[in-house]
Amino acid sequence: MSDVRHVLVLPDRDAAEEVARALGERFGAAEEPRLVRDALAGEDDAEDAQWLVVVEDPEARMDAEALDAFVADWDGWREAP
Repeated sequence: MSDVRHVLVLPDRDAAEEVARALGERFGAAEEPRLVRDALAGEDDAEDAQWLVVVEDPEARMDAEALDAFVADWDGWREAP
């Protein structure tokens, strides 16, 4: 089975940090999720940035629909592969 990487997009750093912490509890993430700041194209202001939570799922155990519902609680979404 090929490695799966889930990219969750959040509106701010606080939400991204909360999601990263909660992922392990809710989904049993094997590895620590990575937080990545994603500046919107053409924007220099730090306020105009999204935060990505990147989580590796080598055994493809995380259900995509459950992740969608989970991240929606923080006004976020899962990037479709």
